[in-house]
Amino acid sequence: MGNTGAAASGPLVAYDPAGFFCEMLGSQDRPAEHTQGIRKLLGALDLGDLRGRARDAELELYSFGITFTVYTQKDAIDRILPFDVIPRVISAEDWKVIETGVTQRVTALNLFLWDIYHDQKILNDGVVPRELVEGNPNFCPAMKDVDVTKGTYVHINGTDLVRGDDGRFVVLEDNARCPSGVSYVVENRHLMQRSFPDLMANIGIRPVSNYGQKLHDALVDVAPEGIPSPQVVLLSPGTYNSAYFEHIFLAREMGVPLVEGSDLVVENDRVYMKSIDGLHPVHVIYRRIGDDFLDPEAFNPDSVLGAKGLMAAYKKGNVTLANAIGTGVADDKAVYAYMPRIIRYYLDEEAILSNVDTHICREPEGLAYTLDNLANLVVKPVGEAGGYGITVGPRASQAELEKCRADVLADPANYIAQPMINLSVCPTLTDEGVGARHVDLRPFAVTGRSTWVLPGGLSRVALTEGSIIVNSSQGGGSKDTWVLE
Repeated sequence: MGNTGAAASGPLVAYDPAGFFCEMLGSQDRPAEHTQGIRKLLGALDLGDLRGRARDAELELYSFGITFTVYTQKDAIDRILPFDVIPRVISAEDWKVIETGVTQRVTALNLFLWDIYHDQKILNDGVVPRELVEGNPNFCPAMKDVDVTKGTYVHINGTDLVRGDDGRFVVLEDNARCPSGVSYVVENRHLMQRSFPDLMANIGIRPVSNYGQKLHDALVDVAPEGIPSPQVVLLSPGTYNSAYFEHIFLAREMGVPLVEGSDLVVENDRVYMKSIDGLHPVHVIYRRIGDDFLDPEAFNPDSVLGAKGLMAAYKKGNVTLANAIGTGVADDKAVYAYMPRIIRYYLDEEAILSNVDTHICREPEGLAYTLDNLANLVVKPVGEAGGYGITVGPRASQAELEKCRADVLADPANYIAQPMINLSVCPTLTDEGVGARHVDLRPFAVTGRSTWVLPGGLSRVALTEGSIIVNSSQGGGSKDTWVLE
């Protein structure tokens, strides 16, 4: 890669980004001047010290119970999210682009959701295919003409970004339903503050610990009108949910009750929380439960996770649900392909953060291109999350490519295809020393009256050498993300 700033020393002395854009070093055309101070401090540590502090951090994760659940591994239900102690650093200039780009995107998503559940102008004008929206399994006809407070459907959004060879951030997907992972952002920072106070001294890193307060303020903003002190609760499916640690964490950070469906009751279209001294009104529910399970009366009659009558109270405007019901249609991977057009349609602006080129297999040209170029593309099912069902063409065997071809032909509407992006890398502590591992970034945006973007986000890292799958369910880990002042 050539000289990219200050000479590496200490743990970074043998580090090789292998030709990829590096978050710590930059590239030959674009050296990372903003990390020079941090590289110098890292250079003062030796590898043994780094490993020792990494072990201490891992023990803390266990002792604090910072875990997620993997259901496919019956012998290891609760796992810590592996944490890498070498931070991912973002310059103030890069962050400005991310912040304005994410805000623009969330604004457009909320306008799109309002429109498709009301006037449907964008569908009538043929900008987005009607069938793509109304035929989407996440489109909720029960939300037609429901007026949500402040026009906000997506109160909490996670936008997945990657950086390619040119050093520009692009959007991989939107997460507008129940995006998870923000607890790791805050806890990772706390871990770094305890383990590496010397590394963080005088650097000027923007804080992330106020996320709970910002989230609570935004949820109070969107409470039903005329309530002087709205009661917010966090609704969880319970202890067996993979993100239960996060539910506890966020309830604590916001200072609100953590409830399950059995703790709620709806009377006269108003929602109450049971307590030892009777029923208390609830005005805002931050729900970490899918649409189908929220109300057995309105959706899945077998659900025991929600509360009977919740939809009726919601339609009357007596309670706010965050995120709104039916937002899943906006973070569908096929709708994602239309986001640049959606932004242009509602905001009359070009997208600040570009999409990855996307071929939509439901469209004849997209299908033909995908089938002709399977070996060069990443093929994704539109409804899956967590990295499941993805075929990485350039790394797939012939048998895997043939299976992918058969799956796409059997249900073209369920697939999109994208070129494989050379994800940027970050120095990461491995058994062999410090190696280059691919990373992505999920910034979290919170919307009440306006949108605030947490300065940082979840940097997920593919711990297996050469892998580009960063999802925790597929063995990925995380890093602290430092946004410089």
